[in-house]
Amino acid sequence: MTGVGLLSRCCDGHVAFGSRHFPPTSGLTRLGRVVTEATDVEIVGASFAGLACAQACAARRLRTVVWERKRDAGEGVRTTGLLVKEAADDMDPPPELTRKIHGVRLYGPSLAWVDLDAPGYYFLATDTPELMRWLARRAEDAGADIRWGHAFRGERSATMVVGADGPRSRVARHAGLGINRRSLTGVEAEFADVRGVEDRLHVFLDSRLAPGYIGWVVPGVGITQVGLASSRPGRPPLDEFLDRVSTLFDLSSARRVGSRGGLIPVGGTVRPFASRDVVLVGDAAGVVSPLTAGGIHTALSSGRAAGIAIASHLLDGGPPPDVALRGMYPRFTTKRGMRAALDLHPPNALLDLVLGSPRFRALAQTVFFHHRGLLSSDAWRDLVRSGR
Repeated sequence: MTGVGLLSRCCDGHVAFGSRHFPPTSGLTRLGRVVTEATDVEIVGASFAGLACAQACAARRLRTVVWERKRDAGEGVRTTGLLVKEAADDMDPPPELTRKIHGVRLYGPSLAWVDLDAPGYYFLATDTPELMRWLARRAEDAGADIRWGHAFRGERSATMVVGADGPRSRVARHAGLGINRRSLTGVEAEFADVRGVEDRLHVFLDSRLAPGYIGWVVPGVGITQVGLASSRPGRPPLDEFLDRVSTLFDLSSARRVGSRGGLIPVGGTVRPFASRDVVLVGDAAGVVSPLTAGGIHTALSSGRAAGIAIASHLLDGGPPPDVALRGMYPRFTTKRGMRAALDLHPPNALLDLVLGSPRFRALAQTVFFHHRGLLSSDAWRDLVRSGR
């Protein structure tokens, strides 16, 4: 969900983005000097992260503008919209926009499977277009001005700029900040009238169809979502994957009602992700798990943290965001190491072999259910116990 259209110079005196106008010495000069104080914060992109940041800024009485080239918050959604429990607890989304899913069914390449469960833990499938509209209304109710159908064109008039414009952030490039250098390519289709899908998150390991990641079938809100992602260049073979899962689920009456695709950054948090007057959040900042590619929870938390840091700086003399946010964005050290292992594309025969082993199952439980994943002491205790 991007809202970017940079690199223009306005005739009314505003200064455009772009290093050709100023020496590349800092985010401030690369992005141009502020000409008017009519706006405190400009946010590029009404994404999960952008809307969370907008709400946090506006709720603290900052004059906040969001530039979004889409005409509607629910238009062109590029994410499956699956919420982990931690994100659901933080958001409290309307129940009618969600479907609770308990447990994971993990399939090997041969389609043998194991069930993984954690009492008290769940995922929420969402009606993602409506969820985005709900988040946008919350930001607008707080006082944010969302300019729907208007790409940000560089005529900067705010003290602070926030890049919430996705994995190919042009804000990042023209501010001289870090950029995402590793990504997965994901594709997904939505179907009505699929039968036989148990209320679990169905996850498929297959280094031929989804090298470096997984395939998935999600029982969603009124639909079934089927997709896969790959670390190899090119579009993943969704039709072949559909043929494969049709041996498990009844697709005979299924109707395709939607599709999407896009890039998923998996290189970890970019460096630097902020200067004194420009901050990246969400996918633009790379705050997506390199292992699971989950990014909604971190998008929401990074957007909110950036909004609070900006308000503290502008209203109360707190440190600038590049200082205040140090240590608040995840580093993903362990998960980046595991990403490197996944990118070796282990043979399918090996994946089938390890699927039923106690140690592998404990590792999978850790990845799917523990609040802090491999950094959790509970996770390591479970892994040790599995090897006894």
